[in-house]
Amino acid sequence: MNDELSLIDSNLLSYIFDESEPEKRKICKELASECWQGKCKYAVSVQNISEFYVVVTKKIQHPLPENVAKKFVELIMGFQGWSVLNIDARAIKSAIDISIKYNIHYWDALLAATMRENKVFCIHTEDGGFNKIPWLKVLNPFD
Repeated sequence: MNDELSLIDSNLLSYIFDESEPEKRKICKELASECWQGKCKYAVSVQNISEFYVVVTKKIQHPLPENVAKKFVELIMGFQGWSVLNIDARAIKSAIDISIKYNIHYWDALLAATMRENKVFCIHTEDGGFNKIPWLKVLNPFD
């Protein structure tokens, strides 16, 4: 188990740029800032990065220009403070099992499976579905 590495869910990454949620934005910017300043290291999956890109360019009240969102994605992928977790075929199979066993959405199960394969057992998220997975420590920064 990697106690030092926790994953930042895509919803929290998206709040960094969501002007319609000022309190959540402030908290998420502070969380990410710790990583950028080298105070800690976080993980994201390729799934998180993809979800982030769609949300900030299409779904928030004031969407980011695509080139700005792309630049942020490139910064995360290129910065040593962010560990980017890849998805493989084994994670997909495991995600199906997790989704069925814990009755959670497949995409959340895929993220959990990817985390487990990479020995990351802590997630920062506001998504309560992850609480159903007994081997995950769930940290909601808004509580």
